[in-house]
Amino acid sequence: MSAPTADDRALVHALLDWYARVARPLPWRVDPTPYRVLLSEFMCQQTRVETALPYFERFLARWPRLEDLAAADEAEVVEAWAGLGYYRRARNLHRCARAAVARGGLPSDAEALQALPGIGPYTAGAVASIAWGRRVPLVDGNVERVLGRMLALGHDPRRSPGRRIVWDRARALHDANDGHPGDLNQALMELGATACAPRSPRCGDCPAAAWCRARALGRPEDHPPRAPRAAPREIEAVAGLLRAGDRVLLGRRRPGGLLGGLWEPIRADLDGDEPRAALEAAFAEVGLRAAPHRDLGAVLHVFTHRRLTCRVWEVRGGGEPRPGGPYDDVRFARPDEVGLSGLASRLLEAASQPPLPLAADAE
Repeated sequence: MSAPTADDRALVHALLDWYARVARPLPWRVDPTPYRVLLSEFMCQQTRVETALPYFERFLARWPRLEDLAAADEAEVVEAWAGLGYYRRARNLHRCARAAVARGGLPSDAEALQALPGIGPYTAGAVASIAWGRRVPLVDGNVERVLGRMLALGHDPRRSPGRRIVWDRARALHDANDGHPGDLNQALMELGATACAPRSPRCGDCPAAAWCRARALGRPEDHPPRAPRAAPREIEAVAGLLRAGDRVLLGRRRPGGLLGGLWEPIRADLDGDEPRAALEAAFAEVGLRAAPHRDLGAVLHVFTHRRLTCRVWEVRGGGEPRPGGPYDDVRFARPDEVGLSGLASRLLEAASQPPLPLAADAE
């Protein structure tokens, strides 16, 4: 490995000076314990900081120590995560906490951190550098963009060889850094989250503008290139709203899967089935006779790799609810009593909209 250059040292100094002046006073920066940094990194993956902040505070209030989180039931953790999306993160966080406590706590070494469930090179670099002061890089989407633009990278940084080039550049900057390693990593992340935005970057506010090849070319938005994502798979489903006073019948998805551990109205993917028959079968699986009564319209919900169109029906029925099908618990409950996914909240909102007329109601 070559010795750090004076140019790299000047760039690192500019980044650290800028970060010291403009860094947002986020709670995990004010008190960067290993647990708080770990929690923030799990929550902020693919989620805006502003969205994650209230969840971070609620988690700390409920589980103030890593040991408290490890002792919780997975279902409790997933319910507390409800609305934050990407629920695999919640399950991985819980598994990570249990594994870390079993070995005596979160290690300070990045390689040892990666041996824990749910932790890859990025999260390991964040915890090791920010909480423990270890000289290790990290590369998230923001850092990919910042370094990719500095290099005028011609490769997708999520794939080889672009990924290797970006990580090598991050390591070189750490070799040139005489300050706190976590501050350099956070400076790069902060720059990507603020001035070096995906669209309309504020190059005039960027401390690294003089080192940016993409800016010199006059095309910062062209770098780094991204390979097109595959189109999301189209799915059709049907959901039923069965009410009892101010309560609605809800089922909790079994652990695992896309929305495992969260509650929702009884729902079934169609797979070519007739909607009414599919809905009646879904309710029969949880011990209820159900008759679709009124069509409340359709809800479109886009997941990362799926595009779900779900028809919502008001349902009338009877029987005693019990676990069955994809649900490990079924009960009448008020929506504010349980953890709902974003999809479930939207399905329930359909009931507050003007219903579509029944065929018999049409003039």
